[in-house]
Amino acid sequence: MNYSFYDFLGMIGVFLIILMYLLLQINKIKSHTLVYSSLNAIGAVLILISLLFEFNLSAFIIESFWLLISLYGILKYFAGRIEKR
Repeated sequence: MNYSFYDFLGMIGVFLIILMYLLLQINKIKSHTLVYSSLNAIGAVLILISLLFEFNLSAFIIESFWLLISLYGILKYFAGRIEKR
C-alpha cells in the first residue's frame, strides 16, 4: 500500500472529527463553540481533499453534509455574537 500526502490529509481530518466528537461526549467542549464547528469543518475539508484523489461517493456525501452543518454552526456562532452587541 502506498501512503501519499492526500492519505495523510484525510487521516488528519478523521482525527479532528473523532477528537471533537470524543471531547463533546466527555463534556470537555460544547457543541455551540467556534472551536467545535471550525475543527469539524477543517476535518471535513481535509477528508474531501483526500477524496479528490481516491473518490468514494458515500464518503463524499457524508463529508459534504458534515462540512455544511459545521459551516452552519460557524455562521450561527457569529450571528449570536452580533446579536449580543
